[in-house]
Amino acid sequence: MKVNCEGCAGCCIDWRPVSPAPSNHERRGPREPLDDVYNLVPLTRDEIAAFVRDGFGDVLVPRMWEATPDADAAVEIDGVEVAAIGGKPAFFVGLRKPPKPVTPFGTEQTWLHACVFLDPETLQCRIHGDEMYPSECRDYPGHNLALGTESECERVEEEFGDDRLLDGDAPDVSGLLLGPHAVGSKVFAYPDPEALAGTVEQMRRGDLTDADRAAFVGVAVGSRPGSTDVDTARVEAVKTTVLEAESWAGTAAEAWTELSGVVGDDAADAPDGASVEVGRGAPETAGWDDAEYSGWDDAEYSG
Repeated sequence: MKVNCEGCAGCCIDWRPVSPAPSNHERRGPREPLDDVYNLVPLTRDEIAAFVRDGFGDVLVPRMWEATPDADAAVEIDGVEVAAIGGKPAFFVGLRKPPKPVTPFGTEQTWLHACVFLDPETLQCRIHGDEMYPSECRDYPGHNLALGTESECERVEEEFGDDRLLDGDAPDVSGLLLGPHAVGSKVFAYPDPEALAGTVEQMRRGDLTDADRAAFVGVAVGSRPGSTDVDTARVEAVKTTVLEAESWAGTAAEAWTELSGVVGDDAADAPDGASVEVGRGAPETAGWDDAEYSGWDDAEYSG
């Protein structure tokens, strides 16, 4: 599999505001997420734990789903039937997407929600190739090809032209966890539904508190693979670590949120990524002329 990512980052950005045609979430199941984050990257338990260990617990955000009408595995929170596992709210954890000034697909610089690790100028991932680089990102769009679903690469091709998916053969992918195998490893069960009172509307608005996010992350890391049980001592320790985190990515996300205009509006006067992110300690990206980013296979960058 080979993809052309230069000037795109369609899988890292919510590009619906600049799309010529309406677009729905990339989704693989019948349940509607409570949040409106586009292409939220689901992380594995081990990946979440690594982010927390390395001081990046403040870049993580949870997602829950509304239960389907005929669901027998649901729990009510704030008057909403939420998808559940064994009577416990189901969720996964992904990476935050604050608004950033970006120019994907040759468009004008615009305020769009973008991955916390995306360099808004080069449209390259600041942790690409790093140990923290998520398997979901590494394999993309391999999961789509394996499941026979349209990829973001193909959507971008349809709307803006250019060849993005250069080789559509489905590769062997490592992180495709489905069904019971995902429980405790990629999909988690919150042990105390009553403690989530008030979070449904906050999740819908995208304004969960730091404490809310830390609680979900704690449960994810404290989960036991194949089970809905959690290690309560580990949950509490992780919550504390997340609340103490002040990574360059987390603080930059807060700064972008404060600096941003209305999402979808012109961002010509926005500060540059170096001042907001590199100034806080973000690693610089190489740019597309660097050989490291040219001609890679296996769902990696291609110039």
